Amino acid sequence: MKNNSKKSELKNQSQKTTIIPKDNPTNADCVILKPAGYPFDFELMESNLEITDKALFEQYARDQWLGMEVNLNTYLFDQKIIPDYAFQVISVEPENSIISEKTKIKIIIDDINKNKEDSVSKSNIKLSDVVGQVNAKNKIKVIEKYLVDPKKFGQWAPKNILFYGHPGTGKTMLVKGLANEVDVDLHLIKATSLIGEHVGDAASKIHDLFEKASKNSPSIIFIDEIDAIALHRSFQSLRGDVSEIVNALLTEMDGIDENESVITICATNNPSFLDNAVRSRFEEEIEFVLPNEEERYEIFERNIETMPLDCDLDIEKLVKVSKNMSGRDIKEKILKTALHHAIARDKNIVDMADIDYALNASKIKINSVKGMFE
Repeated sequence: MKNNSKKSELKNQSQKTTIIPKDNPTNADCVILKPAGYPFDFELMESNLEITDKALFEQYARDQWLGMEVNLNTYLFDQKIIPDYAFQVISVEPENSIISEKTKIKIIIDDINKNKEDSVSKSNIKLSDVVGQVNAKNKIKVIEKYLVDPKKFGQWAPKNILFYGHPGTGKTMLVKGLANEVDVDLHLIKATSLIGEHVGDAASKIHDLFEKASKNSPSIIFIDEIDAIALHRSFQSLRGDVSEIVNALLTEMDGIDENESVITICATNNPSFLDNAVRSRFEEEIEFVLPNEEERYEIFERNIETMPLDCDLDIEKLVKVSKNMSGRDIKEKILKTALHHAIARDKNIVDMADIDYALNASKIKINSVKGMFE
């Protein structure tokens, strides 16, 4: 059984040293705090803090720190629910005063759960920035209209959508554009980040993700490379935690905990690798295809416009040689490699010789393009 006698004694001693003598004390009008965390760390300690009700926190803080001295940049330590958790005083009026029954206590919550906020993605990408994918753009119009007016759809609301297709075809870019167009939070998650170190970690992470999205709805959860965790049962022997993750996903996707105004979009390059139960929860599967000649021409044009060097390139030939390449491959394997090659040689213009280097470096076959570098 845990012995708290010594700890309680230390707490009392700590508090006594911060109490102002009774003669003419000055009461604090307002104290502003921010979470500072623990003064030490160990494996089982959770440093994240979430304030769900500011008014309740103010009463909680005032009750335990009543009569304590507060000065700028000093710390107040919680001694109730989360012992030894520190709050830094970032403002106090007046200085060298004590907390009284009338002291207003405020907390800055912008930095609380900073790690949890990391998944919320903001970007300037628009739907029009995605070249091609006409079918995908048409199908997500339903999601767009739903996020603008969720109440209108009722029980007919879209919930779970699967994006599938070749890597680099714009799945992530499209969902970023969608979130930006309708101005909602986008929780952008790599599936592998949901895998925990211990039993139950993955299920907890998945639950927390959906709970957070629900609190800030309408919102979008985008889980990339979903096949990395929701494996088909024939592959589940490769990882012991698969059934736990699959069950947690199914619970959230089924809406047992009502995640109203939350759209779940998952992406995969290999839909056949998905667990059948998970795949059956997607009401719509949207395919992303490789760009055709016209779309590749536009991709080259758009990217060349943003390059930091001038270009002397034959786009018609580049379109031919980039057959069966995704937009990302065109940018990364051809244009970026060619640009870096030109910069490394102190050139002011990217020309077809730099493209030749990029194609060879990327091992792209050019036999089908006659007179490529004539």
